Amino acid sequence: MAIKGSLKEASLPDVLQLLALGQKTGCLSIADRSNFGYIYFDKGRICYASIVNRRDRLGDILVKHAKITDEQLAAAIHRQSKSRGKKLGEILVGMGVITQTDLERYMRVQIEESVYYLFTWTQGTFNFEADVRPDQQDFQVSINPESLLLEGARRVDEWSLIEKKIPSFDLIFVLDKDRLAISEATLTDAQQRVLPLLDGARDVHHVIEDSGLGEFEIGKALYGLITAGYVHRAGRTASPADQQITDARVEEHRNLGVAFYKTGMLDEATREFRRVAELRPGEAHAHFYIGLVALKQARWREAMEALRLAAERGGSRPAVLHTDAKVYLGWGIVAVKRGDYAGAAGRLDRARELFGPLAPPGWYWARALTAACAGEFELAEDLAEEGVEAYPSHAPLANNLAVLKELAGDLPTAEELVRDARTNEPSLPQLSKNLGDLAYRGSRYDEAWDAYNRAVELAPDLGDDVYFKLGNIAYKRNDRELAAQLWRKALEINPKHELVKANLDTLSALS
Repeated sequence: MAIKGSLKEASLPDVLQLLALGQKTGCLSIADRSNFGYIYFDKGRICYASIVNRRDRLGDILVKHAKITDEQLAAAIHRQSKSRGKKLGEILVGMGVITQTDLERYMRVQIEESVYYLFTWTQGTFNFEADVRPDQQDFQVSINPESLLLEGARRVDEWSLIEKKIPSFDLIFVLDKDRLAISEATLTDAQQRVLPLLDGARDVHHVIEDSGLGEFEIGKALYGLITAGYVHRAGRTASPADQQITDARVEEHRNLGVAFYKTGMLDEATREFRRVAELRPGEAHAHFYIGLVALKQARWREAMEALRLAAERGGSRPAVLHTDAKVYLGWGIVAVKRGDYAGAAGRLDRARELFGPLAPPGWYWARALTAACAGEFELAEDLAEEGVEAYPSHAPLANNLAVLKELAGDLPTAEELVRDARTNEPSLPQLSKNLGDLAYRGSRYDEAWDAYNRAVELAPDLGDDVYFKLGNIAYKRNDRELAAQLWRKALEINPKHELVKANLDTLSALS
């Protein structure tokens, strides 16, 4: 189930309560202008949350709570720079400066802080995709969303006041040192920490980054200083159009694009990757993702053009060869969709050269399909068998091989493959449909009935053939009313299905 909407119409706390009450599992994506965050749920409880392009706060949180020193944090970050793929918390535990219990406790705090910050977003959109889970390497917790609502509401109220003084993070503030010096004000720890950073050069965004504190803490500290008259505005940073294009800016758009793509927000992903392509015209990755989105949206011509550009810009450096292989794979799939099997075979074979000894599952699926469509069934079966051997738990590959075995007349092997595949991937409707077809072909109609019904439960618009055959089985059971209902459903999906029309005419004549 997909849940989408505007934060102006439904607040984030309302959405969280809805997902909690429904015990939903999946990913809630929140987009506010160029900001993007996500909250993952497991049976209605928050298990992970993060904000794209926001600095990892774990180290800062540990320093703030006196669990580690600034020096230990710096040493851990240095080690992390040399050990790519390792999380900061994992390194700190390995250094012996915190325990695993400490890590879990403060990772929970970091996730809670991310959710609290997302509560302050009152514009933009949200999108929930069911059954999407965090990456395996992400630390996961189990938090009842309702336990965060009270503190979240308090922060939202305070944030509405803070925004009146700090309407955007590109503002630059300076400290009135003379006024502060003659006052007897007692400053908070956060205010003490922020004072040295108010130098007339850093905007609020950079003050947040350099302080190690969160947006809410900095906003609250600045609000107090501004209200007391110790700090005043000195301007704002130059607009992006006036700035020199930097790698950091391109990386920000790229990160947002990948995040949008992973969570199914394809139009937003295209927007971000087009921005990357504008800023870095010679970069292959942006065109590659634009092509992938077009491919998912069945815009074949646009996909073909984007993937062609990606291939041209990919070059031959080792660092981009794997991306080049994906480009040729995507390009080949587009050619298959357009019926250009010869062109598809050439591009897919080039992809295989770049992938090396082991290609991804999608390559075996596409190349076997290309061979079958070209009438090369022996080659198609060999490729499908190679794919299943390399990826024995990959249900679509096993299904392809089963279809080829069925075409070759080896029905027992085909059925065994489909049954095993459905065990591995019971939510794939085509597997139940194919199992039904094999049972139907063997005149095992009760078994076919159960398999077909499972298929349409998973995908009600799977196709006209499944309803046609369900109608046939109902007719064989002398349930003419149900048969007519099922055949009409088949005709809705495919108004040109002549056999269905003939069956309905026959049924009408009998009645």
